[in-house]
Amino acid sequence: MSKYIVRKTLLYKTNVEYGDYTINHVLGCSHGCLYPCYAMLLAKRFKNIKTYNEWISPKICSNTLEILDKEIPKFKNKIKSVHLCFTTDPFMYNNNEVSNLSIAVINKLNDAGIKCTVLTKGVLPFDLQLTSKKNEYGITIVSLDEDFRKKMEPYTAPYKKRIQALKRLHDKGFKTWVSIEPYPTPNILNQDLLKILNKVSFVDKIIFGRLNYNKLVSKYKHYKEFYNEQTKIVKDFCKKHNIEWYIKKGTASKKH
Repeated sequence: MSKYIVRKTLLYKTNVEYGDYTINHVLGCSHGCLYPCYAMLLAKRFKNIKTYNEWISPKICSNTLEILDKEIPKFKNKIKSVHLCFTTDPFMYNNNEVSNLSIAVINKLNDAGIKCTVLTKGVLPFDLQLTSKKNEYGITIVSLDEDFRKKMEPYTAPYKKRIQALKRLHDKGFKTWVSIEPYPTPNILNQDLLKILNKVSFVDKIIFGRLNYNKLVSKYKHYKEFYNEQTKIVKDFCKKHNIEWYIKKGTASKKH
């Protein structure tokens, strides 16, 4: 049974480096990522939650659409795009109530002529093909190793399902993208980044970022050199395949 909260505001200008406006219409996230999750750390700091178990029992903002009816006219001329979401997941795996509300949010914003960008570790629903072609849809994927996913992202969608859903939207003519963040160091998971890149070579954009807030990264002696090397791999791959790229600040310790 879903839990609910009521909010006074939702749309706001984000400080995330590649974002414009954003909306977080759910408190918490059932995916339960253990990197740790920066959004969960923030929620604890601001005392919106107390425990991990509370975080993975998301609370839906019950008056989301009513707030949008008030805020869209207010911000419409300032907004270039609205991102779903930076502190929750709009398409939590096996959570139809969150997914249905997210689609309603997207449709309401699109009806006002506002473009949406979306990022999920769930499965992008088939119904999104009926939304505005201006929207951009993305998935987060940092590995193809299902054992690693089950350990670090215990309640997320399997990687294969994420990629298949993204490819389906790509084939329908949508701009698609992938966030490869937080990418682990070899002492956490030894893998070949090119294998991931080849699996998502159909996308229009790739964002790459290092793993933060995890002590094991600094224990890897050559972690700076490692992230420099991986950054170069991403850039070279994107140049070869004519893909736009963005390297998150602090990932590489020198310019390439």
